Amino acid sequence: MKTIVISAVNITEAGPLAILKDCLSALSQWVGDREGRYRVIAIVFKRGLADYPHIEYIETQWPKKRWVNRLWYEYVTLKKVSKDIGDIYLWFSLHDTSPSVKARHRVVYCHNALFGYRWKLHDVFFAPTMAILAMLTKYIYRPNIHRNDYVIAQQEWFRKAMHQMFNIEPNRIIVAPPTSVRAESTREAVPTVQEKLKTFIYAASPNNHKNFEIVCRAVDILENQCAMTDFCVYITIDGEENAYTKWLYRNWGKLKSLQFIGFLQKEVLQNYYRRCDCLIFPSKAESWGLPISEFTAYDKYMLLADLPYTHETAGGSKRTAFFDADKPEELAKLMKELIEGETQAFQPVPVTVVAEPIAEDWSVLFNHLLSESR
Repeated sequence: MKTIVISAVNITEAGPLAILKDCLSALSQWVGDREGRYRVIAIVFKRGLADYPHIEYIETQWPKKRWVNRLWYEYVTLKKVSKDIGDIYLWFSLHDTSPSVKARHRVVYCHNALFGYRWKLHDVFFAPTMAILAMLTKYIYRPNIHRNDYVIAQQEWFRKAMHQMFNIEPNRIIVAPPTSVRAESTREAVPTVQEKLKTFIYAASPNNHKNFEIVCRAVDILENQCAMTDFCVYITIDGEENAYTKWLYRNWGKLKSLQFIGFLQKEVLQNYYRRCDCLIFPSKAESWGLPISEFTAYDKYMLLADLPYTHETAGGSKRTAFFDADKPEELAKLMKELIEGETQAFQPVPVTVVAEPIAEDWSVLFNHLLSESR
């Protein structure tokens, strides 16, 4: 019997949690179909976050309390844990770091894109931890990374970045698009641009790298410089979450065309997607950009930050325009054009050609990592 260990002690929410759930759900079914051949152990924050059959769980909250705990756990404690478990065939780290463990094969899933984030002084005031992470991400990735048999990335641009930063051979970086963000096959009709009120939405968590301020500044330009009132922009923060969103609300909360609607449950968010004419997505650091995939299914207009991840995630969309994520005047200009019915700037986005190795779903990935010929 071969032992597989999935380590994910730092994963508790958002996109990484969706990845953990997808991984363990698929692995549970995969080993269930091969009864008696594999033992799976998941090291997680809490079992209830992703509880599936055919999996043993080790729960620990201590590493999540502070970064020094996390680093100690990854590079000291897990080595002892791996020895206690015994003969481990595959150790799969799901959250960027490559822990010091004893295992025949090792794999790390990298999805923290902050290495490409150009932090600014206001980041230090609003989110100092994130600013530090942006500075240190590549150094957090580096320890033990070459001891992995494979590195898993979500997109081709990320594979190229990992190759350039760490000189990892491209054939050892597997591109595995997250299965939970595949766009639905059913597409809905595009609303006519002759409607009186144009509606935009930006759905994101209340973190400063999400770049909400460019949306606020663009709305300010349209209202106060262009005297436009026939539009509405929804943003999924309420202005009370943290120092960053309080600053946003304090400066732009009185704009009539800007609605702070707060966090939305998935079904409610999908209703907003159906109603709105255009998605705005200006985030400066993403490994994928889930709302882009979700909104692409509706075949509507999208305004995206001109960054590598947006071009790849939006591949195949038909009505997309890009803007500099540091220039609100560019975003305002494109919004104004759409409000006035001018759509020439919105063009199809070519699909990125992804080189091998690629795993279209978790089952394909496990077949590759756990090949009986290895």
